[in-house]
Amino acid sequence: MSRKNLLHKLAQGHLQNVAFKEFVNLVEGFGFKLLRTSGSHHIFGHPDIPELVNLQDVGGRAKP
Repeated sequence: MSRKNLLHKLAQGHLQNVAFKEFVNLVEGFGFKLLRTSGSHHIFGHPDIPELVNLQDVGGRAKP
């Protein structure tokens, strides 16, 4: 799904069943870059925004 279509879908309130890879693609489209990964947590940062975005893949598993 394109970034534009995904954003439109989310804006309409359809927040269920968004593929992790598609959401990462959307976040990166807004200029966020992956800073680090810790287990299933993916931490993104943006040069103009002080807060970090923490995305977690629901099916992801922490490394033992």
